[in-house]
Amino acid sequence: MLTCNFIFAQQVPALMSKGEEYEAALNEQAALKTYQQALRIQPTHVSALVKCSELCARIGFRQEKNEARNDYYRAAKKYAELALKLEPKAAAAHVAMAIALGRMAMVASAKEKVAAVKEIKSHAEQALEADPDNFKAYHVLGKWHFEVWNLNSVERTAVKLFYGGFPKASLQEAITYFEKARNLQPKFLLNYLELAKAYDKNSERKKAIQALETMLQYKNLTEDDSNAKKEAGELLKKWK
Repeated sequence: MLTCNFIFAQQVPALMSKGEEYEAALNEQAALKTYQQALRIQPTHVSALVKCSELCARIGFRQEKNEARNDYYRAAKKYAELALKLEPKAAAAHVAMAIALGRMAMVASAKEKVAAVKEIKSHAEQALEADPDNFKAYHVLGKWHFEVWNLNSVERTAVKLFYGGFPKASLQEAITYFEKARNLQPKFLLNYLELAKAYDKNSERKKAIQALETMLQYKNLTEDDSNAKKEAGELLKKWK
């Protein structure tokens, strides 16, 4: 039995490498299945849990049917929860949780969305405490500031009632965090798209256009990138 367990454990690094190969080939479904296979052998593999969480969040975002999308989002949260139980201070696990909560908030009720506001920010900040160079955490904080700043009057009122005041959020902070994410990882395409939107809202159309034009020069690194580029192209037509 010990020999079998040892042999199975040796398979996990190979599966993780194979999953990364599938991701590089923009085959996220195959990557997810491969990481899940690694978890069946080693359920406590934090990196595999984080990978599964992030992939479920991305794949879920592309689902057309609400039920399938929500199933992926719930799975993303569950994987992140398991990773955090195993390593409470793991930056990648906190980022995965923040992303999962953010995706769920996009399709949640107003009450659920408001409840998620504080938790998303908390996980992003904890990620940066553990890893000050985590570009994904900076991106999440940029998105948080942008979305909270951009809440409508009804949502802002709900946030104030829920927290006893409105959290500090600004468009300039959003831009600052997006720029930090860009400096740390210049090939993170989705960050350029969000940065461009923030610059445009800040009446800096020229910088917004420059961000999108830079984004379009890079190759796709995730399956989401093709849709992000499509949206970027539509914005360029509108803004130029």
